[in-house]
Amino acid sequence: MAENEYIRFDWAMVRMLRQKSNFTILEGLLTTLLGMEIKIKQVLESTDESITDRNNRVDLLAIDDSGDEVFIEVQNNTEYAYFERIIFGMSKRATELVCNGKGQGYENVRKVYSVNIVYFSLGKGTDIVYHGKAEFRGIHNGDLLELSPFQRQKFNVDEVSDLYPEYYILKVNDFNRVAKSSIEEWAYYLNTGDVPKGAKAPGMEEVKEQLKVDRMSKAERSAYYKHLDNIVILRDNIYTEREEGRLEGRAEGREEGREEERRQNARRMKDLGLPAETISTVTGLTLEEVAEL
Repeated sequence: MAENEYIRFDWAMVRMLRQKSNFTILEGLLTTLLGMEIKIKQVLESTDESITDRNNRVDLLAIDDSGDEVFIEVQNNTEYAYFERIIFGMSKRATELVCNGKGQGYENVRKVYSVNIVYFSLGKGTDIVYHGKAEFRGIHNGDLLELSPFQRQKFNVDEVSDLYPEYYILKVNDFNRVAKSSIEEWAYYLNTGDVPKGAKAPGMEEVKEQLKVDRMSKAERSAYYKHLDNIVILRDNIYTEREEGRLEGRAEGREEGREEERRQNARRMKDLGLPAETISTVTGLTLEEVAEL
């Protein structure tokens, strides 16, 4: 992996972005992604505070000034059940908010945003950012279920979906082209570890000022470069596994094709009335296989 001037986001999440002085970087990403100004009040301890060779994953939980929570996860490893884990994580957090509320009612559950930055091919799609939220529609009339005036006033929201978790997935692994929008500027940095020229997205200036590699100590740089090497090895392993799978699939396909061709030839010979022994000798099928045709 080429050496860049700036520190990769997944490494910064663990080492730097939990510090209050660096909140503006996270706020810039979240403001750009969610389309509204986000001010982080505090960052809570995550379930996984380190990046390891075996599990290249890091997450954190931030609370903004309005009390909403933002759960951010960076995942480098390919995980086929990642969609299910997103659901599990949000369900677990919602349960914790109720159980830790000392008997408070469900109306005290806070809004939670799930932001997932994935460095692998998740699902099938052509975009780099996907957004999901809960809506209820009538199965007969197709109308959207809305809040009552009392509920709007009580919960201070406009839509039912405003009460439920919202999900964002950033598929940044392949984005290294020219960045033409604020979210593309972030996607470029998240993938390459470099800031695109002329970047103006919220938080980009702070990245350039606070996340420079040359500001690290010698020991920090050594650990950081080891992490970059691990990322390269991880991506190479994923690529190798895919290529081996394709090659194995092609080989199996060719063998299946040859087998089917032998059977087709054997059927034609059988239709012509040739002896089973002759058919077996010519096609390589056993007498039992010829008899079953």
